[in-house]
Amino acid sequence: MTLAGWPDRAGWLWSAAVGLPTLALMGLIGISTGLYHPAPGDLADLPMTLLTVLFVPALGEEAIFRGLLVPSRGEPGRVWPALALSTLVYVLWHPLEGLTFLPGARGLFCRPDFLLVTGLLGLACGLTRWRTGSLWPAVALHWAAVVIWKTWLGGPALETLG
Repeated sequence: MTLAGWPDRAGWLWSAAVGLPTLALMGLIGISTGLYHPAPGDLADLPMTLLTVLFVPALGEEAIFRGLLVPSRGEPGRVWPALALSTLVYVLWHPLEGLTFLPGARGLFCRPDFLLVTGLLGLACGLTRWRTGSLWPAVALHWAAVVIWKTWLGGPALETLG
């Protein structure tokens, strides 16, 4: 797993070319299905949200689901089966969380639209991990998606999920 390797400029540009359309598609799906509820954000909580989301879920989930399961371009292994497995395990992880140690998330984490946007995010994070050889673009994309959701699209506070 390569976490510390920093992508070059081309890697970051490629990651943005994958990440920005992914965030837009997630937004379209979430708003059209009622998963997301656009609202002015509570900026008083933003510094804590920025920090906590960096560690859980962004860094923690990316280290497991992309860092361990997705090879970088320089590593041996078939990328498409690894991306499919990584994305599937990542999507299934969320209902498992809701059914076990985050009971307040059960309804949310089992929604088909939530699972769809989760799958899109997982695939995009896997692609950025594979293409750049680094976990940092995947962490950044995951972090941005959750911060936007929690701050401006009605995502739940962690204390409501436990």
